Amino acid sequence: MENSAQRRLERVSGHLLSPIEVNNGLSQVLIKSGQRNNEEEEGDPVVIGGMVLDIHATPSLPLNPRTTTPGKVHYVLGGVARNIAECMSKLGTKPYMISALGNDMAGKLLLEHWNSASLSTEGIMKHQGIKTPTICNIFDTEGELAAAVASVEAVEKFLTSSWIQQSKQNIFSAPVMMVDANLSLPAFKSFLPIGSRIQHPIVKYVAFASPNEDELIAMANALSHENMFRQIERDTTRRGSVESLFQFLKPAILVLLEKGIKIVAVTLGADGVFLCSKEPNLVRFSLDRTKKYGFSGQLYDNVASSCPSSRFSGALQIERSSQLFSVHFPALPASVVRLTGAGDCLVGGTLASLCSGLDIMQSIAVGIAAAKFAVEGEVNVPSEFSLDTITDDARSIYSAAKILFHQSML
Repeated sequence: MENSAQRRLERVSGHLLSPIEVNNGLSQVLIKSGQRNNEEEEGDPVVIGGMVLDIHATPSLPLNPRTTTPGKVHYVLGGVARNIAECMSKLGTKPYMISALGNDMAGKLLLEHWNSASLSTEGIMKHQGIKTPTICNIFDTEGELAAAVASVEAVEKFLTSSWIQQSKQNIFSAPVMMVDANLSLPAFKSFLPIGSRIQHPIVKYVAFASPNEDELIAMANALSHENMFRQIERDTTRRGSVESLFQFLKPAILVLLEKGIKIVAVTLGADGVFLCSKEPNLVRFSLDRTKKYGFSGQLYDNVASSCPSSRFSGALQIERSSQLFSVHFPALPASVVRLTGAGDCLVGGTLASLCSGLDIMQSIAVGIAAAKFAVEGEVNVPSEFSLDTITDDARSIYSAAKILFHQSML
């Protein structure tokens, strides 16, 4: 597991520094989400990444190496991008998915479920030669991941720049675009097309990043060209206060912000989320043009009224570019069944809320509430969300949010 995680971290970090040439084309989706001309057609959010069949094996007794352990085995629909997109759809948005599936059993299961949700399959490549990505997860008796084997080569082999470019009109009209960092570098560059002599690292075109603590450290080390940041010793650091954890992570957060990422939301598991920006007014950013489908409209009305934007208005009355603004959003107690899918639902809930018209701070509160739903179920994405529960949990999270750092950056 450690080697697999390290490979993912290295890919995320390497992509950020890769130089690209850009013009005023598709790159603006990342830079100016929701800020298009009024004449342009309103689009749906775009999600690019893998659709995976997860096989979950949970033992009834503690695992013993080199022996068979009784337990239960389930097929679960997964993949980071797919989970995020499904969560968004359950919360009232209609994401346009760009992915690749085979014509095998796993691919048919994933496609059948996607069709049943009345979501577009236009951007999903279906090919006889593709072996649909599959991951076998083995959990311990506490629901924590003990080991896993991943067969996901198809994401890199078939989710290519040429396939992604076939959906360029959807990408260009999207109010927001989420990209799975597991894509190959050529695929990453495909929505930032060549057209200028000026080269910039990809990090300059990332509006919003949501790393966990390990990913944050790896990204900061890559962007600073040094290994000056160390991983957290969880057994000791987590016994301290939220403020001490923030002080530990703050230098790494600043590296990401100073390199061009506009907003960094560090996911902390049971400790919640740190939302950080050098431009405080950005945390009140909301999309200018949104589509609301049933649940989405009700979600906007409920959360907008119960989580008033005015709560932090006094703290935001400062000079925009000279500050670091950081807010801690706590997680709520949960009856944990399984932790897989929680981070994906946090992102999916946040994006769905943004697409409904809520601002970033309100959306983070909804994202954390959606993550709580996820950890209390057997599947990666709950079959449905309760509007009342999401609203109540988001209100509790938003009300308990606390400004951690708010002073001039010297």
